[in-house]
Amino acid sequence: MSSGDLVFRKKARWVGIISLSLLVLSTAGRAQTKGRMDLRENWLLQNSCKVNEPGEVLSTPQFTPAQWYKATIPSTVLAAQVANGEFRDIYFGKNLRRLPGMAYPIGQLYSNLPIASESPYACSWWFRTEFRLPPDFRGRKVWLHLDGINYKANVWLNGKKLADAKDISGAYRIFELDATALIDQDRTNVLAVEVFAPGDKDLGINFVDWNPTPPDKDMGLWREVYLSSSGPVRVRYPMVATHFPGQSLDHADLTVRAELHNDTDSPVEGVVRGGFDAVTFEKKVALAPGETRAVTFTPDEFPQLKIDHPELWWPTGLGAQKLHELSMSFESSGAVSDTQPAIFGIREITGELYGAAPRTAELFDNNGSGRIKTDTRPLLIRVNHHPVLIRGAGWTPEMLLRSSQDRLKAELGYVRDMHLNAVRLEGKLESDDFFNLTDKLGILVLAGWCCCDHWEHWKDWQPGDLTIATDSLRTQILRMRNHASLALWLNGSDHAPPAPVEEAYRKVLAETGWPNPYISSASSKPTTVSGASGVKMTGPYDYVPPDYWLLDDDHFGGAFGFNTETSPGAAIPVVSSLKKFLGEDHLWPIDDVWKYHTGAGEFNDKLDHFNESMNAMYGPPKGLDDYLWKSQAMAYDGERAMFEAFGRNKYKATGVIQWMLNNAWPSVIWHLYDYYLQPAAGYFGTKKACEPVHIQYSYDDRSVAVVNSANQDFNQLTAEASMYDFNLRRLFFRETQLASAADSVQRLFKLPSENIDSNVYFVRLVLFDKNRHEVSTNFYWLPKTLSTIDWSVEHETAHPYYAGVTSYEDLSMLSQLKKVHLDASASMRHPAEGQEVRVQIHNPSRDLAFQVQLSIVNDESGEEILPVLWEDNYFSLMPGESRAVVAHYTSAINADHLKLGVSGWNIDAESTTVAGANSTVSQTDRNVTQRGTGR
Repeated sequence: MSSGDLVFRKKARWVGIISLSLLVLSTAGRAQTKGRMDLRENWLLQNSCKVNEPGEVLSTPQFTPAQWYKATIPSTVLAAQVANGEFRDIYFGKNLRRLPGMAYPIGQLYSNLPIASESPYACSWWFRTEFRLPPDFRGRKVWLHLDGINYKANVWLNGKKLADAKDISGAYRIFELDATALIDQDRTNVLAVEVFAPGDKDLGINFVDWNPTPPDKDMGLWREVYLSSSGPVRVRYPMVATHFPGQSLDHADLTVRAELHNDTDSPVEGVVRGGFDAVTFEKKVALAPGETRAVTFTPDEFPQLKIDHPELWWPTGLGAQKLHELSMSFESSGAVSDTQPAIFGIREITGELYGAAPRTAELFDNNGSGRIKTDTRPLLIRVNHHPVLIRGAGWTPEMLLRSSQDRLKAELGYVRDMHLNAVRLEGKLESDDFFNLTDKLGILVLAGWCCCDHWEHWKDWQPGDLTIATDSLRTQILRMRNHASLALWLNGSDHAPPAPVEEAYRKVLAETGWPNPYISSASSKPTTVSGASGVKMTGPYDYVPPDYWLLDDDHFGGAFGFNTETSPGAAIPVVSSLKKFLGEDHLWPIDDVWKYHTGAGEFNDKLDHFNESMNAMYGPPKGLDDYLWKSQAMAYDGERAMFEAFGRNKYKATGVIQWMLNNAWPSVIWHLYDYYLQPAAGYFGTKKACEPVHIQYSYDDRSVAVVNSANQDFNQLTAEASMYDFNLRRLFFRETQLASAADSVQRLFKLPSENIDSNVYFVRLVLFDKNRHEVSTNFYWLPKTLSTIDWSVEHETAHPYYAGVTSYEDLSMLSQLKKVHLDASASMRHPAEGQEVRVQIHNPSRDLAFQVQLSIVNDESGEEILPVLWEDNYFSLMPGESRAVVAHYTSAINADHLKLGVSGWNIDAESTTVAGANSTVSQTDRNVTQRGTGR
């Protein structure tokens, strides 16, 4: 049976009847720490339309589930069905459309449509588990934590309703329910949660225009469920905020805060204690019956919180990510009532509208607001007083909200490997595991609410929606506020909230002690409440020529200001990935299966403009292989140009967020690596542009510039620039010495524009240190005449997601590059952490080797070993040039039967055995790798 043949299994072949023996539970497999018990394993779920018993029966040990699905929490309903094998290969081809409940029109935003009555997800679904309490819970209050329910639920425990769906609603609200009265300390407990999917008028979790939305709308228990115990007073959400009282970073003032809850009907007196490193502090507190209070320790009150010579947390690229562990407790009547830990970094993040003086101008904003007047000074983020050019990308979770620690590590490792310093979350607020990793890796997080659905349909809000929205904000801010990596909160996305909603949000942020900047939205439209946002959301979201980013200097999406989402558009995966979700039958030509794996809404079927641009610039593709290499060249050139432009223009440009970083499912648009964790050319164009010390070419004035993004000076550098015609005859050479100051941009000299006879020429830039070691190299393929852009607003309005081009540059001569055979060898090495393969590659020919692509492949499966951190890839080699390139693997890989695959735009594709990977002697093997046959 092929992967596209069948997505359903008959009911009789589901999972089988769940026998009673499977319900004999223990605490084995449940993560436990003192005072906490995670309810992760041993869940069952079923459609309520197939269950006759009510909640008071379902939530008792006497009920025996039959033909229920197994589940591990967190899980959506559809994710559990897929895990149980009912639906197969749902991301392959158009299989998603064959699922029940997928009758909504292709490309429409399902978040804004009701679930059809015949859909199985129009019914509620029961999640059920059985458990026994650990001994240390005895005699203490027991709390049931529901960290994320999409969208509302009735909660039953041991035959009694613990909470009603009228109160348990809101995908981003965190619920903590007092289960003490219903819990059984000595016997098996049964928890049953009846979950209802979000409707079109709910503040749910929605995939809007990124990709299709699954038919269950991600209904389920999408975040952790666990139990905790406490004495009379709970301690929650401890945090540490940092302020540097002067310009020096040698002295930091810390403020510590935690939330206290007196859960008794009597007054409680006690001591709140805290400590980190060698610092301790405490104070007496008296709480009224049922009182909730934020307790604060200030440096004025507690001088020990004035820290001299602190060990600081920095974003990646600017310093180390030093983290400290805080412990907070409440003690009453000689007993510890509750203890909560928190990890924090000593850092201060501030935001300001940056520039010499306010400037008011008309700005065209693609979110539908037309020409508006606003203060156009950009938002500048500072960390520890240091200005930071935000270079990041938009994050998405997987479409069924499935995740793993290994995948999170791989994806955030890719972010850091590309030298990006930020990710943006548009809704889809991530797990604690995610934020713990961004803390450790120094990746700044810009978080906020979603666009394009009920979150921004304020005119349709009912009175209860504001309550859900503000409580969602409150609980999420309390959860996130202590993380060192959280840098910015956005109260809206494409649009700013109306004044009453924005005022309510700002009140919550103040009450919860959010220590970082926040703005009204991700767009440039000012509000009467907070004024200018300092950011813009002007796109483009589709392909633009590389010169666009520097030529547009004051109107649209070019390299000025802070662009919260923008992109050169399509990102075509390599052929091995395409086969996994398109299949052999749909690889070529491009058809409706390709187009189904674009976006949704206005971004559905969005390959036409990219393909038109390819035809005009590189020439119509002769087949799939030709199309893929041209796509990779466009992605590399486009991503590099965008990030380089914002780098050269700092701090007129203060931030850029590539839309997007990753995909929620296999897609041909908007990513820097694909769903299968395969980096391609756009990844390496980004990595090249964002390297810490970087030499680059400027499309607007032909200058060569050195951009230093590091927090240190580099002296005694030498820059070399060479220009070659298409036949590699050198047209120009210049060498100059320089010193590069920390966080600086230097324009060194301009390349000549005369005496260029061919339509395509090449520029090679190299930056050396004092020992002639390469610090940065860069290679450009350039047209004799650049593309010209139509900057008229009328033209932009006609196609608001890319800039109109009146004439395209001509790069079609690249198809005339001669075939090149490269000499390559590879050897396995075993450093202290992980493994790596060192590749030595040489171009023995007299011709250019263009866009050389390397891969390490398991020779038995034909699959590339992923995830992988290549030092460089999709590079070019001049005649006689040699390079050593290393592929790093952060975890152990199977070292048997590895081969190095070498391919490229004009490369004779071949593979070579990796020496040291097995007993075979390294030799050249002319078998073609899975990448294809070159050109």
